[in-house]
Amino acid sequence: MEIILKQDIQNLGYKDDIIQVKDGYARNYLIPKGLAINATASAKKIHEEILRQRQHKEEKIKAEAQAIADKLKDITLTIGAKASSKGKIFGSVNTIQISESLKEKGFNIDRKVISIKEELIKEVGKYTANVRLHKEVQIEVPFEIVAE
Repeated sequence: MEIILKQDIQNLGYKDDIIQVKDGYARNYLIPKGLAINATASAKKIHEEILRQRQHKEEKIKAEAQAIADKLKDITLTIGAKASSKGKIFGSVNTIQISESLKEKGFNIDRKVISIKEELIKEVGKYTANVRLHKEVQIEVPFEIVAE
């Protein structure tokens, strides 16, 4: 079944994508929850018109995201955490601390667009975080955990 997504769904697609999914998944989950609509001929025409109108705004948003990504390219974050003498952190470091550290550097980036390859960071060292500023603009930001 062909559907039009109404919002971003992880591992499936982005808002306004026309995708092919199994009939049961669309009818029983995506459409009743309001995450997608059936891609009929009339819905596709309306969808194309909306995309045409939104394209100019989207290019501007993408350009702003690319400008932020270019500024973030040269930044290395340092996050302090309480740690033992062996380098093991009490607690863990997650996206909240990275977002706060970016905020101190002058970048207001939501923690929901930041992802770390390791689930929980529990040791002092150097790591990288992936920041998704736009669906087409992603950047890796290196950060270092130091003992306080």
